[in-house]
Amino acid sequence: MTVPLPTTTTRWRCTLCGNLTRFDVTRSSKVVEYVHLDLAGEPSVEEREVLSETIESVRCRWCNAVDQVELVDRPGADS
Repeated sequence: MTVPLPTTTTRWRCTLCGNLTRFDVTRSSKVVEYVHLDLAGEPSVEEREVLSETIESVRCRWCNAVDQVELVDRPGADS
């Protein structure tokens, strides 16, 4: 089950404990990166383009519940 990302008008909420602030997110990404190596061979990513990204799971940090996260409206958000 994939969980959609929160938007400017929504946020995540754990349905078991009510947590609104702490989650472990497992995601898969396909990216293109421009990597610059300095003369010593140390890499640094200077540009990153995300081609696709999927959230695989969201786990509540408070109660450890998996697949119990829903999107709810943010307070004061115009629905």
